Amino acid sequence: MNLWRQAADLARAGAPGALATVARTAGSTPVAAGAKMLVGAADRVAGTVGGGCVEADVIRAALEAQARAAPALVTHHLNADLAGDLGLSCGGTVDIFVEPLVAGAGYVEALERAAAADAGCVTTAIDWSGGPRKAFAPLGTDTAGPAAAISPDGRDLIERFAPAPRVIVFGAGHVGAGIARAAAAAGFRVVVVDDRAEFAAAGRFPAEVTTAVSTPDDAIARFAPGAGDAVVIATRGHREDARILDRLAASPAGYVGLLGSRRKRAVLTAALTAAGVPAAALARVRVPVGLAIGAVTPEEIAVSVVAELIAWRRDPSRGG
Repeated sequence: MNLWRQAADLARAGAPGALATVARTAGSTPVAAGAKMLVGAADRVAGTVGGGCVEADVIRAALEAQARAAPALVTHHLNADLAGDLGLSCGGTVDIFVEPLVAGAGYVEALERAAAADAGCVTTAIDWSGGPRKAFAPLGTDTAGPAAAISPDGRDLIERFAPAPRVIVFGAGHVGAGIARAAAAAGFRVVVVDDRAEFAAAGRFPAEVTTAVSTPDDAIARFAPGAGDAVVIATRGHREDARILDRLAASPAGYVGLLGSRRKRAVLTAALTAAGVPAAALARVRVPVGLAIGAVTPEEIAVSVVAELIAWRRDPSRGG
């Protein structure tokens, strides 16, 4: 369940709660603008705005906001001592907007629309002297812009969000399943494809992971990997890997990785080059997939792959 939905449910029920959002940062800080934390009647319910002393202070501010039925913009100066507690090399400043959840129809509707949307913009008034004001607007294909910012006139908190990148994992064996679980935990939207129903069973994965019992060709047609998608090929055989790579090496997918050794890369590259796959397309494929951390077990390999996916997510030029 996403945090917008949890906040909407609390607000609609009239239950005590507050939403804290990192509105602005400067210098070295533990989280980026847009990070959110939901506070219930007494403590954190979900999310984080940095942990440690910052989070404890924000929880106190959230409880005060609930009691006053009014929001607050809280500023934290991360001096050397606090920065050290948070594992930072230097200090910074964090402005966190803390708003009590209210049951007003317009307010709850904005939360619910945000919860149901893949992308959107939420605008919340910072001053509630005239009553709470929160509005949602959908975003088009252009989702560029900061995740959160205070409007130039200082009146509103403006939040923009877009879907997390999608990771399509071909192969639901031990390694493929481990990659899928780790990618989901890291916040990616994950699809797992396998032609064996017992391996692509939904019960093997977290609820947010999409499973598909399908041939690779049907899955490629169904999910159509694009520039915002990553593909990880981890099937049970070289022949299946080669078929998928033949289809996806030159695809628009932003990242293509193949589980295997350098020797496997050489063999498949030679075969696919002979079959007419462009050399530039094959050169961008990550083989062996994942960061070189000496991973051996399926769990270690999953960590190395998802670490590389995170690097690609933060800098898409790393995709190849």
